[in-house]
Amino acid sequence: MHSSIPWWKSRVAYQIYPRSFCDSNNDGIGDIPGIISKLDYIQELGVGIIWLSPVYRSPNVDNGYDISGYREINQEYGTMEDMQQLISEAKKRGIKIIMDLVINHTSDEHPWFIESKKSINNPYRNYYIWKPGKKQRGKLMPPNNWTSFFTGSAWEQDKTTNEYYLHLFSKNQPDLNYNNPDVLSAVKDIMKFWLDMGIDGFRCDVINVIYKTSLANGKKRLALTGKELYHCQEGCHKILKEIRKDVLSKYDCFTVGEAVLVTTKQAKELCDPNRNELDTVFSFEHVECNQINNKWFKLPFNPKKFMGIIEKWQQEIDWNALYLENHDQPRSVSRFGSEKYPVESAKMLATLLLTLRGTPFIYEGQELAMTNPNFSSIEEYQDIESKEVWKIAKKLLFPKWLRLKMLNTTSRDNARTPMQWDSSENAGFTKEGVSPWIKINPNYKNVNAKTESSDSNSVLNWYKNLIALRKTYPQLLGGNFKMLYKSSKIFAFERVLKGIGDGKDRKTITVLSFSERTKSLPTGIKKELETISNPKILCSIYDTIDKLPPYAAFVVSNTEKSF
Repeated sequence: MHSSIPWWKSRVAYQIYPRSFCDSNNDGIGDIPGIISKLDYIQELGVGIIWLSPVYRSPNVDNGYDISGYREINQEYGTMEDMQQLISEAKKRGIKIIMDLVINHTSDEHPWFIESKKSINNPYRNYYIWKPGKKQRGKLMPPNNWTSFFTGSAWEQDKTTNEYYLHLFSKNQPDLNYNNPDVLSAVKDIMKFWLDMGIDGFRCDVINVIYKTSLANGKKRLALTGKELYHCQEGCHKILKEIRKDVLSKYDCFTVGEAVLVTTKQAKELCDPNRNELDTVFSFEHVECNQINNKWFKLPFNPKKFMGIIEKWQQEIDWNALYLENHDQPRSVSRFGSEKYPVESAKMLATLLLTLRGTPFIYEGQELAMTNPNFSSIEEYQDIESKEVWKIAKKLLFPKWLRLKMLNTTSRDNARTPMQWDSSENAGFTKEGVSPWIKINPNYKNVNAKTESSDSNSVLNWYKNLIALRKTYPQLLGGNFKMLYKSSKIFAFERVLKGIGDGKDRKTITVLSFSERTKSLPTGIKKELETISNPKILCSIYDTIDKLPPYAAFVVSNTEKSF
């Protein structure tokens, strides 16, 4: 089974946010030597891929997603020699590394942009999207009405030439111009540089917005005016095909695209193997299931809607990139589970993630049931987006308690508090007495890797067991998905792999409860379980599967271990 599918389908991935993972030199910032020191931990977890968030040279306006040197390592994180050692040590442990490829924009401190600003005739001017402003009532205004993902206009005027440059994100992140072939050529060279160094692929940041078809005014929206002119454009597909042909096809590598606002139809177009673009994509529909217009305004979490979206993606996309958390998303226990039942709901969510079809991505600390930190003041937040939202909400006269609630629920900093390694001061992330770059979550004394390693019933050991289970049962890798039962808070689905070798179908059934109350096992699920003769209980949060205590989860199979 394993030999017949690409390596990235048979492995579980683990995302490392370097700034928050492990600080080796006691400056309060995580670094590459810190990551190297924890590779045995990652290996013991059972994962086979590390997704490494940006470690490139950067002024850190957006914590590394504003790159000023694509072939250099941020000094805060270490040296190029450290990076080479990380790649080498990971390979010794059978772990592959994919890096962030941030090519929609650079930092405004990148040499290309510094040159680009100097004059309208500079050779690098056309590396970015510059336009003269429009005069309205004697005042110079932006070239069009597009708005930024980070709120406000997507254009910034530069005093040197008085022209405007486009930035779909921060004004410190000017967008590259893919109508200039030199830009794509430079990007290809950057990719080859890292692949030749020994990395195994890329997570492609906001990859489906890199091509702008037109710079006309967009249709006015509450958020992202203009997106119909840059979202999932045909020009983007052409770029991805060219990158595949000229670069990726030459290596045994893996690409997963961050595909913002993408539908299943658009996702298919990005990752259909016959189109030769990406291998798979991160979609957002499931994590946006309770938001109103934009992510800062939310309805209460609705498990049935959430699971309905997951079912749709499982059925309509052949191979999903599976995730519940990342560096931009709140912690899943706080979001989809319950801080009242953190252990139970974390195990239930892990069971969901690791029994679906696709490549699962675990975010650092997710395997410990880390939660949102619930900071009490804006001063405790570091994220540029959160600070901008705070300013706007204040101007709109939102009361302070509501502004804090918005950040406590939605801020990207919820996932960026330091990794909780042990119960010592600073959670073992950095030396005692050092101030971490962002506050430690106060629950670190109970929620940490050292404590959980020695507890057989911990969330950490539940993750280890599920990852091992996934490697053992071929239906959890290649089996088809089918939803068997869904109510408002209780769900069951099966994974079936048609007969291989002995001709026997291999089946697992996963049962999940999103309820804080004990529930009877629904008759519909009992009937489905009866389709498995002599069911083998592969895992269960509780001793019984006859009833469903709060956040229950279990998996049963019709086969013993296959290998």
